[in-house]
Amino acid sequence: MSKKDKNKKMLIKKGDKVEVITGKHKGQRATIERVIPSKGRVVLAGLNMVKRHQKTSGDRPGGIIEKPASIDASNVMIVCGACGLKTRIKVQIEGDKKLRICKKCGKQVD
Repeated sequence: MSKKDKNKKMLIKKGDKVEVITGKHKGQRATIERVIPSKGRVVLAGLNMVKRHQKTSGDRPGGIIEKPASIDASNVMIVCGACGLKTRIKVQIEGDKKLRICKKCGKQVD
């Protein structure tokens, strides 16, 4: 990954409703739990679950646990709250605020 890619801004945020557009979870909708902008990846709630072997540590028991793995941000599209469709978003500047606007219906995504 080049230096230019690492500094790229992501238009999706934690808590956004998204739909997976490619891969084994194609067509499924979930909310974003975590955004990793340095790698261009997101973690979705309940999707892309992996098993990890966890060692006992302190009061935490050991064993095999399931946790969500990250997915590339280019593989998801935001779902507009107003029209309910997956869409691209544009940034519109009003005064000193940046608003995320749905390209299909023209309403604010936030």
